[in-house]
Amino acid sequence: MTPQEIYENLYELFPDAQCELIHQNAFEMAIAVLLSAQTTDKSVNKVTPALFARYPNAKALSEADVTEVEGILHSLGLYRNKARNIIRLANELLENFNGEMPQTREKLMTLSGIGRKSANVILIECFDTPAIPVDTHVERVCKRLKLAKEADSVLDVERKLARKYPKEQWRKMHHMLIFFGRYRCKSQHPLCEGCPFAAFCRYQKEKAK
Repeated sequence: MTPQEIYENLYELFPDAQCELIHQNAFEMAIAVLLSAQTTDKSVNKVTPALFARYPNAKALSEADVTEVEGILHSLGLYRNKARNIIRLANELLENFNGEMPQTREKLMTLSGIGRKSANVILIECFDTPAIPVDTHVERVCKRLKLAKEADSVLDVERKLARKYPKEQWRKMHHMLIFFGRYRCKSQHPLCEGCPFAAFCRYQKEKAK
């Protein structure tokens, strides 16, 4: 199956795939994506309304009491570290970017808690800049569907996807791969029945041994 055929089959499965982190602007997106580490988007969406109501911008968050922020985030994993990181990020925005979110990957990655994947998410969701964020779902699915090799690093996967798909498809492909990995091609016990990729999937090949 060609990369474009994989794209088309994913589109048939998840035509409405999109970012599930609720946000109104780039600042909220950055905070939400930082909070999403090792937890679900649904869990993040439960705490961010109260968080953003109390701290609507970088200045407000930079002045926050860490204990109060921890209280809002306590239902999330690693909430103490995340509370410190988002306050630190807010301070960095004020000190280095006049309180505004930078719009390049390199500058975004200077912020606390923002790695390459998170920076790419902010770029495609808030600044309409072509990028391919690779999280655990995207990496797993790409390796199972032979869009990447099993030994490839996350950066290898990103670069291979960028070569295989035109820029105008990057954002949609990212979301469809996440939805496929999150709701069907799960790490444990994937839902293989009726999968259009079962005939060549690496998971099926390993399972058959």
